[in-house]
Amino acid sequence: MSHRSAHLYGATHLLLIKDNKVLLLLRKNTGWRDGEYSVPAGHIEPNENARLAMVREAREEVGLAIAPEDLRFSSIVHRHAPDREYMDFFFTLSEWDGEVKNGEPDKCEALAWYDINSLPANVISYIKHGIENHKNSISFSEFGWEI
Repeated sequence: MSHRSAHLYGATHLLLIKDNKVLLLLRKNTGWRDGEYSVPAGHIEPNENARLAMVREAREEVGLAIAPEDLRFSSIVHRHAPDREYMDFFFTLSEWDGEVKNGEPDKCEALAWYDINSLPANVISYIKHGIENHKNSISFSEFGWEI
């Protein structure tokens, strides 16, 4: 009997939270989930840990220079997507220096703060799941698996 290991992709997601509001980015021109809201996020690159990936993505997407040690772990979501499996690392940040700005206007239509308890209907489903995990102090969950 042969055994194969799953090939897992890693992604990081940042929940920037202030005054009970979370920052959402409206995607455009990416070919994936355009017209839906996400949070600052991205794939973990080879030889890069999850926190450093999040630092890089925060700088690229919303212009924030943050230190890895300032990120607070929120949850891991083991996600089944149609074409691959992911380990999604959700981090929070509630204090930072500087103002958020749209660092990728070619991929992001707008940045907006939304009440964490009243999100728009067009938030990407697994992002909303990660936000719910944060609100409910759930550190691990699975998403997209039919059990």
